[in-house]
Amino acid sequence: MRNNIVAGNWKMNNDSSETEVLLTQLKSFKKPEGVRIMVAPAFTQLAQSTALLKDDAVAVVAQNINAAASGAYTGEVSASMLKGVGVHTVILGHSERRSLFHETDAGLASKVKSTLDAGMEVIFCFGEELKERKSNTHFDVVAQQIRVALFELPVSAWKQIILAYEPVWAIGTGETASPSQAQEMHSYIRSLIASKYDQATADSVSILYGGSVKPNNAQEIFAGEDVDGGLIGGASLKAEDFMAIVNAF
Repeated sequence: MRNNIVAGNWKMNNDSSETEVLLTQLKSFKKPEGVRIMVAPAFTQLAQSTALLKDDAVAVVAQNINAAASGAYTGEVSASMLKGVGVHTVILGHSERRSLFHETDAGLASKVKSTLDAGMEVIFCFGEELKERKSNTHFDVVAQQIRVALFELPVSAWKQIILAYEPVWAIGTGETASPSQAQEMHSYIRSLIASKYDQATADSVSILYGGSVKPNNAQEIFAGEDVDGGLIGGASLKAEDFMAIVNAF
């Protein structure tokens, strides 16, 4: 039985005081059974967030990691540094990291391997741009991203992997893939994993949808048979909206 998951990606938002306010609000909500809830603050707020949430069901995850264990990588953060402040899950491959910081599928494969080798969990993001959707190459694009970054891994590694399909044209734009488009892609992704590994592995992997998920559309999106939750951007910055999405299953 795979997990239902809602993860909030705060991106470059919320200083220390704003983080305290938002997490205090989140703590006040009753958490539903059967849903893993995560928030991804900036690096500077990770230690603060793990401390604030130490007795709560909400887990703290990181937005990025460096593939190296240590060294001369100014401004970067390693797996051991994250684990040292109580973080055990990392978002990798977000479209903003790909487009703004020129991360490649091959580079992400190295990050994924280092993260998994450190005993951590990965939320791996991927998705097509609008031109690729319009040219009907979106399945090929998604397959390539997954194959390069993940398909060299042993089947055992998939116990530490969560997938997040994020059509780039729907991130922060107000546009959202229709529930049928989301389900279609998630079903395709699961079939890819089954063809490479086996059906049991494919059925065990949680696949999240990310792209302008809001309280008013979450329930319909999450109703898809192969949609196991969401990676939430803007709506995760408001406690009431985020928890409405958490309760949309």
